Amino acid sequence: MMEIPSGFLRRHARRAAALAVVAALYGMVRLPTLAPRERAELAARFRFTPSFLPELPGTPARSARPVHPSLRGIQAWISSVGAAVALADLDGDGLPNDLCHVDPRTDQAIVSPVPGTPPRYAPFALDPAPLPYAPATMAPMGCLPGDVDEDGAADLVVYYWGRTPVAFLRRAAAPSAEGYERREVVAGAGERWYTNAAAFADVDGDGHPDLVVGNYFPDGARILDARAGGRESMQQSMSRAFNGGRDRVLLRAGPGRFREAPGVFGDRVARGWTLAVGAADLDGDGLPELYFANDFGPDRLLHNRSRPGAPRFALLEGVKTWTTPSSKVLGRDSFKGMGVDFGDLNGDGLLDIYVSNIAGEFSLEESHFAWVSTGQTRRMRDGVAPYVDRSEPLGLSRSSWGWEARLDDFDNDGVPEAVQAIGFTRGTTNRWPELHELAMGNDQLTARPSSWHHFLPGDADLSGHEPDRFFVRAADGRYHDLAREVGLGLPQLTRGIATADVDGDGRLDFALANQWGPSRFYHNDVPRPGAFLGLHLLLPLGGAPGATVVRPGHPGRGVRARPAIGAAATVRLPDGSIRVAQVDGGNGHSGKRSADLHFGLGRLPAGAALRVALRWRGADGRLYAETLRLTPGWHTVLLGREPAPGGGDD
Repeated sequence: MMEIPSGFLRRHARRAAALAVVAALYGMVRLPTLAPRERAELAARFRFTPSFLPELPGTPARSARPVHPSLRGIQAWISSVGAAVALADLDGDGLPNDLCHVDPRTDQAIVSPVPGTPPRYAPFALDPAPLPYAPATMAPMGCLPGDVDEDGAADLVVYYWGRTPVAFLRRAAAPSAEGYERREVVAGAGERWYTNAAAFADVDGDGHPDLVVGNYFPDGARILDARAGGRESMQQSMSRAFNGGRDRVLLRAGPGRFREAPGVFGDRVARGWTLAVGAADLDGDGLPELYFANDFGPDRLLHNRSRPGAPRFALLEGVKTWTTPSSKVLGRDSFKGMGVDFGDLNGDGLLDIYVSNIAGEFSLEESHFAWVSTGQTRRMRDGVAPYVDRSEPLGLSRSSWGWEARLDDFDNDGVPEAVQAIGFTRGTTNRWPELHELAMGNDQLTARPSSWHHFLPGDADLSGHEPDRFFVRAADGRYHDLAREVGLGLPQLTRGIATADVDGDGRLDFALANQWGPSRFYHNDVPRPGAFLGLHLLLPLGGAPGATVVRPGHPGRGVRARPAIGAAATVRLPDGSIRVAQVDGGNGHSGKRSADLHFGLGRLPAGAALRVALRWRGADGRLYAETLRLTPGWHTVLLGREPAPGGGDD
């Protein structure tokens, strides 16, 4: 063996030490990978068949929006949102096999049957006329399904840039352009809102869904007015911006009508640049907490302390320890909140929070969030957010420029997959160097569009050639992206993700809303799905709550009921494991899942007995609870029963 001279070691000791440190750090940050065989076995559990969402002929397509003259240099940036999709039962046939999607190429909100389902009616666009609407300065941003006037028929709320939302109330037996009554959601139409997200939630606990609205650009701006004068303002900071549009709570003021609840949030909550809204009861008191995912600054988690007619919230923040970076503390982050969803990531029976930011290599590599509950929900009363970020050990911290985030179980094995919309603008020139410079610049300049580098349509490319993400949990406990293997390898500029079991076969399907390109529906053809439990939780219309009625399968025509938004279900399996979910009123960015609950159960016999604990708020404002014994499959539950203990005092 050759002996190395001691002088050589002394001369190169520092270099060797440096190389050792670099190697150690690389080992620490390198993502674990799956062996090819395990990767192939995981991917084989999934199969999806894509098809295009319907488009309407006759309207010229475009690839960017007209913008205010002061914003022309960043036209591609301003034109980066608007694609949206919702899955729901709009025709009352008992299946969420209808969709409403916004195509920004034509600025149309299009209602149609889901591709591959029976052609029950012709696709059509929702036109706000005769309400005031100027196509040159306004644009739809999303469709929110729900029974707005509580008559048992599914309605739609369309929200916009450039005006306040419009309710389309269904009056005909089948959906059609002429079959909806147009109604202003709030009085005083003429205000200019720039809404990017909206959700139904019974905010004040009176038994009727309210509207939570997340706005982006400042109210009254003229972002899409190419002939306006003056100068428009951008965010006042890339990490602490509080000059955006005002987030609002709109309380139900009667069938199909809402009123704004003034002063619910202070400016440092209300005026974030909101891209996504989430509502879920996180502490079990029957009142939904709110999560605002904000661009250019801290997200906001709000503890609900409302009374009927009097909404009130307290700001929650996580606890910082000496090992926790500030931006990994809930409520203190400086990231770019783009999407939010709720699901149980660790099987403890408590909802966790999955949030998209920007987290791509060689870009703004911040971090996505997986806020996992500590179980200390009582600490919310003291202003503490009982959540810690576990995105890195779970494998969910990194991907690219994220938008919608979804936690759903697509193979019914009892473990949710994580689906993420990806991409910003597609062009010929990589503009990340310019964006890096802007991100590191002086906050005093970011509000001025003239201080920005040019981001122009067809030129600027920012994460424009990447596929969406489909994360599957492996035996190592981490999530691994299998998008390319399961058929999602095509680069798309996706914004919204909507999920639903459109044909009642027990397998969740999904739709992707794409910016400046065709949107797609993916039918779930998983070859060997596990057992499942599906629940349609409905509140009967009129009268006092009676006995709970359970019907196997899907609700038929003539069932006069509305979705029990916010109702919670806990399913206990024979092995003692549990599944939890709440009826979703529109959580997220621009995708809206159906108002049904779907639980993957794994390998269970068809006749297995499941203990299902339900908790909901009736139309009288009181909390109710009941435990049912159900078998796997779909069930329609008309909710009734006696009030829950203490249900009237929460």
